[in-house]
Amino acid sequence: MVPVNKICRTLFLVAVSSCVFGQATGQADSTKSQAPALPDTIPFVLTPHNNMIVKAVLNGQDTVDLMFHTAAGGDLTLIKSATARLTTLNFNGQDTVNSWGGDNASRYSTGNALQIRDLKWEDVSIWENENSGPLSDGKFGPDLFAGRAIEIDFDRNRLVIHSAMPELGDDYEKLDLVFENGMMFVEGLSTIGGATYPNRFLIHSGYAGAVLFDDAFADKNKLNDNLKITDEKELKDSYGNVLKTQKAIMPAFSIGGATLTDIPVGFFAGSIKRQKISVLGGEVIKRFNMVIDPRRENIYLKANTLMDTPYSGV
Repeated sequence: MVPVNKICRTLFLVAVSSCVFGQATGQADSTKSQAPALPDTIPFVLTPHNNMIVKAVLNGQDTVDLMFHTAAGGDLTLIKSATARLTTLNFNGQDTVNSWGGDNASRYSTGNALQIRDLKWEDVSIWENENSGPLSDGKFGPDLFAGRAIEIDFDRNRLVIHSAMPELGDDYEKLDLVFENGMMFVEGLSTIGGATYPNRFLIHSGYAGAVLFDDAFADKNKLNDNLKITDEKELKDSYGNVLKTQKAIMPAFSIGGATLTDIPVGFFAGSIKRQKISVLGGEVIKRFNMVIDPRRENIYLKANTLMDTPYSGV
């Protein structure tokens, strides 16, 4: 039976259960004498929806395409269309998980093996849901690499997992990182109506867009009146629940010393008020190479070759 505390965390854009993966047998510092462990490199494909997709193997046999989701909890999740074709996955329970759309029943499978490149994990729990990033079979999050530095290199399309914080050049900017309930937040500055407002943003690579504002910020700063509305878009959580978001253009958004101009943003309007967290999505994230320190206290950013590319409009 899976303990109740493994499903208690609610993420307001994409439902994610909160647990810890089994110990990675690929973490070389437990086996390779006293020499510094070499980093593990994981190639990814950056999709048109700004998601990072990596190849993985379940239980030594089933191949899946997984999205690296910076706001996901410890457990691996797979969508129903993927689980239907897998030969080694056996569901042995069901429980209720939360999303911003409400409570949803979800099957789970325990005791699985996962391999990504040379890294291996045992006793992995897998949850089933409806949605993941386009072109992916499911997702996993940074908890998979607990205690290690995570380098995301969009110039080379790779994750590099370091046993300790690597040496970085002066072109990286160090920012404070707030780590709460398994989620990582950074401060950003939004320019609205000629004024600049600070706010905390969840680093959320599963969200394809640039910026999504929380309801309190949107209401307080009257975004519906002070920004140019361009469109309305539907968002679905992992279980198919739908909310509608307003799309607008914001004059400027700054993170650290970098500023993006005429940036597309989203926020919810009307009577439905469920977005309690502001989100920094893949459209912004992909413009920086970044390193997250092992203790999740700081993030180091460097503008990359995607910085000045046009916004994709997803």
